[in-house]
Amino acid sequence: MKRWQFWLGVGISAIFLWIALRGLQLDKVWQEIQRADLIWILPGVGIYFIAVWARAWRWHYLLRPIKEIPTKTMFPIVTIGYMGNNIYPARAGELLRAYVLKKDEDVPISSSLATIITERVFDGLVMLAFVFVNISQLPSVTLNLGIFGNWPVSTLAIGGAILFFVATIIFFWMALFPKQYLHLFSWFNQRIIPYKYRQRTAGVMNRFLEGLASLRSFSDVTMVFLTTIVIWLLETGKYWFLMQAFPFEISYFALMLMNGIVNLATTIPSAPGYVGTFDAPVLRY
Repeated sequence: MKRWQFWLGVGISAIFLWIALRGLQLDKVWQEIQRADLIWILPGVGIYFIAVWARAWRWHYLLRPIKEIPTKTMFPIVTIGYMGNNIYPARAGELLRAYVLKKDEDVPISSSLATIITERVFDGLVMLAFVFVNISQLPSVTLNLGIFGNWPVSTLAIGGAILFFVATIIFFWMALFPKQYLHLFSWFNQRIIPYKYRQRTAGVMNRFLEGLASLRSFSDVTMVFLTTIVIWLLETGKYWFLMQAFPFEISYFALMLMNGIVNLATTIPSAPGYVGTFDAPVLRY
């Protein structure tokens, strides 16, 4: 709690939580929860863990050029990481699973972090695909962000698309042309980084590039992309099951759009458990 990152995350969460709860009648919210048919939580939890297994399967493909690790071995490590995201701020669970993988399987942390960042890039691309699949609904959909005003989802989607497209190009360039990138990094390293850290940073960058090796294989990239689609279809299914507990219904495609918006928002550093950054987009959507 002494670290500034923690309080930054808490501050961001507080702003988004205020946006989420503004104007809500919390007594009526509690009444709806009391009337909910909570048995639907069980299939929701079940499909969530199937999605976690699919994440472990995807990570297996990303790590395969570094070390062949069975999916069943990856599953508890991925579960530990997502537990960490719920109890530590700023998605620190991603660092936690890289650490556990190093401890259990001796995979360099910088290499595993490269694969985790690659996961986030693919997640972002699929989330944006979910948004654009529902492109016909976008002109009428806005997010009410309180003091920040109403933002059309189409504007946010275009901005996100540009961001993740640029990130994708950079990652594929680093993976496909590592020598050229290392030449550029060496120039930066020699001129910017203090002498006593240069060897260490060069080693970290080499191991990071090793973590991008799966992007050099068309079959691996295809499997990672298809697995990412499966993961987020399952995640959307989780919301569909939980929706059955309450007396309202929206289409699966509308849930896909909500899922895309929400999960793009949760990439923002926040307090543990995505407090605020998850709630505001859901309630204001």
